[in-house]
Amino acid sequence: MTQQLSTGRWLVPTLLGSVAALGASALYTAAMTRRAERQTPPIGAFITVDGVRLHYLERGQGEPLVLIHGNGTLIQDFLVSGIVDDLAKRHRVIIIDRPGYGYSDRPRGLWTPRAHATLFQKALQQLGVTQAVVLGHSWGALVAVALALQAPRLVRSLVLASGYYYPTLRADVILASPVAIPGIGDLMRYTVSPLAGRFMLAAMIKGLFAPAAIPERFERTFPKAMMLRPLQLRASAEDAAMMTPVTVELQRHYRDLKLPVVIITGGDDQIADVDRQSRRLHHDLPGSELVVVPGMGHMIHHLAPEQVIAAVERASEQIRPAA
Repeated sequence: MTQQLSTGRWLVPTLLGSVAALGASALYTAAMTRRAERQTPPIGAFITVDGVRLHYLERGQGEPLVLIHGNGTLIQDFLVSGIVDDLAKRHRVIIIDRPGYGYSDRPRGLWTPRAHATLFQKALQQLGVTQAVVLGHSWGALVAVALALQAPRLVRSLVLASGYYYPTLRADVILASPVAIPGIGDLMRYTVSPLAGRFMLAAMIKGLFAPAAIPERFERTFPKAMMLRPLQLRASAEDAAMMTPVTVELQRHYRDLKLPVVIITGGDDQIADVDRQSRRLHHDLPGSELVVVPGMGHMIHHLAPEQVIAAVERASEQIRPAA
């Protein structure tokens, strides 16, 4: 009895303190989310596809060019890189916030690259796009590949930047998994995950660019606080957790890609191993072009924008082989 009373003396205050800490974290997260969205309001238009509200941006006129961003980012990733300003001189550039990122919705469900591709295909049809060059960066490269496989008449050529195409063991998949689990993940992303993210964000971004330095323009203008909102944390965690399983399925179909493909990557990418990913895909896609930029990391569109722009133009000029 004495032991039970002693335990009760510290257990109740501990539980109350934990609840209070979680409550304070939730209030802080809500305030930071509102602040991030005030500082970075929507910059494009909205379209609803299969009940999912998507935020998208268009720039320029000419042949349609669709840009698909990677995990954790949003439309501004391409805008801050500077490639959109140049490409919009010759293309109708369309950038869509993937589901759960920026200002796009993300209903509960299995958001595989193929699910993204189906949504993008219908969105582009609503926007009057019948054929386009498609560039996907990182996780977005998987969406670009899925889109080309599912809608071969829509995608006339591909540019795949810093992509992850083949299953490998990844620590980030393991670390992201708890936040992707309904229930416990929801509790984490509204309380402790945004706080932990603020401490880890600088190191994470440094790793994306390493071994190159983070460009001053990115450091100054990219809306980093948008990455730490609960919905975007869920989207990022779910996408990270899906990386290995989805590549197991997709890799069986890479040889079905019968269109011009330009693969571009940083030679020292520390996120997606060049030999295991980009070089292997180049080997599995006869006729593809591989561009490896020495000394550059994962964020190739920021670190080597001229080479990425040139890759898009070469992909745009290539003639699709006859079926």
